[in-house]
Amino acid sequence: MSDDKTTGAPQPRKGALWSTIKAVAWSFLGVRKNSEFQADIGRLSPYYIIAVGVVGVILLVLILIALVNWVAVK
Repeated sequence: MSDDKTTGAPQPRKGALWSTIKAVAWSFLGVRKNSEFQADIGRLSPYYIIAVGVVGVILLVLILIALVNWVAVK
């Protein structure tokens, strides 16, 4: 196996998952400064962004389904 130091790939930082969740949440709302967006691009893993985005979409759909069912039953 190769070491990240020899390949030059950036190592994930502690708390990178939480930073990714915050970045994706802000992007769902559509409120994000360009400077913060550029900083996130440089430090966050694209795999984390995709995974968190997919989970976020699934949660959003489930919440909307639950809301519609709740309103329809009343």
